[in-house]
Amino acid sequence: MKLSFNKSALLNGINIVLKAVPSKTTMSILECILIDASIDEIKLTANDMELGIETVVEGSILERGRIAIEAKLFSEIVRKLPDSEVRIETDADNNVSITCEKADFKIAGKDADEFSYLPMIDRDDHISISQFTLKEMIRQTIFSIAAGDVNKLMTGELLEVTENELKITSLDGHRISIRKVLLKDSYANQKVVVPGKTLTEISKILSGDTDKEVLLYFGPNHILFEFDRTIVLSRLIEGEYFRVQQMLSGDYETKMQVNKKDFLDSIERAVLLVRENDKKPIILNLQDQTLEMNLTSMMGAMKEEILVNKQGKDIMIGFNPKFLIDALRVIDDETVNIYMVNSKAPCFIRDDEESYIYLVLPVNFNRA
Repeated sequence: MKLSFNKSALLNGINIVLKAVPSKTTMSILECILIDASIDEIKLTANDMELGIETVVEGSILERGRIAIEAKLFSEIVRKLPDSEVRIETDADNNVSITCEKADFKIAGKDADEFSYLPMIDRDDHISISQFTLKEMIRQTIFSIAAGDVNKLMTGELLEVTENELKITSLDGHRISIRKVLLKDSYANQKVVVPGKTLTEISKILSGDTDKEVLLYFGPNHILFEFDRTIVLSRLIEGEYFRVQQMLSGDYETKMQVNKKDFLDSIERAVLLVRENDKKPIILNLQDQTLEMNLTSMMGAMKEEILVNKQGKDIMIGFNPKFLIDALRVIDDETVNIYMVNSKAPCFIRDDEESYIYLVLPVNFNRA
């Protein structure tokens, strides 16, 4: 195999597929990137058996072939090369030569036949959405998936397609995030749970261009994202997702409308007194048209008042400040509406159209 690339194009392709290379594995072939130039285009592929990424890289095929190269070493070599033409050659024994100007690396490759190709899925059933919209929906929900394997379903996000609406839901046991958008066309109904890792990596690759689209294909066990000559294939999380709709009561005793920036800035000032892993609540005391916020920790105490528009009863309620910050940071509206029932019930942050809904559970606090 003999190939020639512009360094920046090759490095960009490596960086895309590198996201599917496992950090730890007992199968050394999974630590590799496959270069496939056996037909008329050059594809780079990485696959950790849960997440697979394949992208087409611009380059010249002087001699066709395939080779698997250890991903970390390959990435570091190419990154350090001069910004010039990069040539990759292999011999019959899978030895690889990487040359650029006067730099010449010779490393051992692996037989491409050992590499696990991405499984094929039927591409008849798909939806189309702009890269910008999908990237934003992930950003506005991914923070409330659960870390670790407490419950596998909580480590993913529910993607639901209902006719011309896409809804993404995440939860971690303390909060729920929901984002909804209307699609240009109507599609067959779908409901799948996609691993959070997959969506995080996709959001890093997406350009966020409003004029470019992503096609989503649904299989029985996998979901495939296709965009910019790249495909990302992920195994789905099996199981019945939580019945979130039953948790979204429309009842409330108090509605507070507040300037988002003022509210967020105040909470962020308060958490300056909270050390990492120190679970100190922020107390919201809403009376008349004034919101008083209090936070006390080993480092000190903070109190601040801001003006709000309140409807309904006065209320005093405590929250983990991080959960409020996470939700407020991803809301683009100038003012937000917060709905509360009592100090023991969850609060809802949502707009009138319910294009976003954030549910946050309160925490107990000492009223004294």
